[in-house]
Amino acid sequence: MLPNISKSLTAAASILLAAASLAACTAPSTSASAVAAAAPPAAAGSAAAPPAAAGSAAAPPAAAASVVSAAQADPAPYYYVAPDGSDKDGTGAKARPWKTVQRAADAAMKSGGTVYLRGGLYSQRLKLAGEPGAAGSAARLTVASYPSETAVLDGTNLSASDKGSLIELDGASRVTIRGLELRNYKTSALDVVPIGIHVHGAGRGVRLLDNRIHDIGSTAVPAGRELAGRDAHGIAVYGTQAPASISDLTIAGNELYRLTLGSSEALVLNGNVEQFVVENNYVHDNDNIGIDAIGFEGTSPKTKYDQARDGVIRGNLVTGSTSVRNPSYGRRIPNGSHSAGGIYVDGGRDIVIEHNRTERNDIGIEIASEHAGRSTSGITVRSNVVVYNAMTGIALGGYDKDRGSTADSIVTGNTVAYNDTLEWGTGQLYLQFDVRNNIIRNNIFAASASGALILNEYTENVGSLVDYNLYFAPNAKQATWTWKNKTYKSFAAYAKGSRGDTHSLFADPLFAAPASGSFRLQAGSPASLSGIADRVLSAAPDPDGRPRGAGVGGRPSRGAYE
Repeated sequence: MLPNISKSLTAAASILLAAASLAACTAPSTSASAVAAAAPPAAAGSAAAPPAAAGSAAAPPAAAASVVSAAQADPAPYYYVAPDGSDKDGTGAKARPWKTVQRAADAAMKSGGTVYLRGGLYSQRLKLAGEPGAAGSAARLTVASYPSETAVLDGTNLSASDKGSLIELDGASRVTIRGLELRNYKTSALDVVPIGIHVHGAGRGVRLLDNRIHDIGSTAVPAGRELAGRDAHGIAVYGTQAPASISDLTIAGNELYRLTLGSSEALVLNGNVEQFVVENNYVHDNDNIGIDAIGFEGTSPKTKYDQARDGVIRGNLVTGSTSVRNPSYGRRIPNGSHSAGGIYVDGGRDIVIEHNRTERNDIGIEIASEHAGRSTSGITVRSNVVVYNAMTGIALGGYDKDRGSTADSIVTGNTVAYNDTLEWGTGQLYLQFDVRNNIIRNNIFAASASGALILNEYTENVGSLVDYNLYFAPNAKQATWTWKNKTYKSFAAYAKGSRGDTHSLFADPLFAAPASGSFRLQAGSPASLSGIADRVLSAAPDPDGRPRGAGVGGRPSRGAYE
């Protein structure tokens, strides 16, 4: 039985269409009764993003033009807030701004519109609930920094309680949060979860764009044998209703860093969340998982809907995610856990992971299920660069026999190189407990000094189709492949013993300049146009925008780049 590839393609197509439709939105006309200024600033777009880093880790990804267009006007009417404004004497106009963000947002929720925050420090929270405008309208609400200025929501003097957040969207729809800095929101109390932006309930059309979120977290001492009670998030999206979901969600162009997360994640989608795009975010230097799509945790009141699903995780740069100094994974620091994934799908389904770069995390990309009897399924991992991660590059399956499975997924056209920097022998591809009917092809796997390429210690490995990959180890005599708990020390012995990788190669891929971070292919690379035609891989270009499958008969290059 082959993985349900068509289902993943259908999901990807629907999400791409949803993302493209954002640019078609038009601003409503100005209300005659608006008390705010009649026109927005001339430069209503967000500040220019740094250049994209498709081939190197030198710079964070650029914001996607398909998500935010600088030429697209923010919706009218316009309200203004400033640190030196006044809720008593202000009108919300540019010349007479209010002081509190909540005051302006409450006014804008009645009609839709835009709240511009002038640059400066705000020791404030913001909560939005429901839909802007009159019932049945299509009005949108945008809360954004004033162009060329940065509004900072600072939690230094705010106490966190329960799942407290600097910005809370409770059952909100058609709301955009853009260009804000959120910082310094922390707690030392057990079971209190500080969050930068918390989206929960059900709603449609939320956009979280170009925000910078940092220094948020919990410093509580974990309790008991389970080391519990220490958690925080930068961005958390929890679909807590059913059947109504959080849908048509875009999280793009944000930077999340220096987050003290405990058992939690920097950016998480959990429960009844669907039709989402998480793209071009820069997630770095956090003490647990970077980006996570979760299912089966009881977040949704109905199990049928309790999975993040039908989404795309694309073009993100995730680096420096490590749990080795996180006391939630061991009281003695450093704790040696190395369990934080750059990108993780734990119980999600029908998700496309493409064009990401995951570098120097504990684990590059992991698709698994932590819940016994439950499966992560229908995941497509394509055209990613996964390099220099401590434990392994790409991992599938439950991390022990008490966990669930990974099924009906495809890993194709990825460059997975020089991971296992710890030299534990966990290799570039780590097949854990209970992997079922997965396809792994058209990839490049290049070993670190350990020589380990595949580690599969469990015999619960059914229906795996592994072929048309390229393997390489700097010292061929040290190369190892472990398949169903049997280790092979030559490629020929492994291919014969595993009855797989019949059309795969063992050869130097001839990367262009790996020492400087470029994993493109040199001319004459044996990986060039030597893969097998793959409609899943060719459904999207490579990270440089080149079409995949340009070879004879639609053959792509092996690895992430054509």
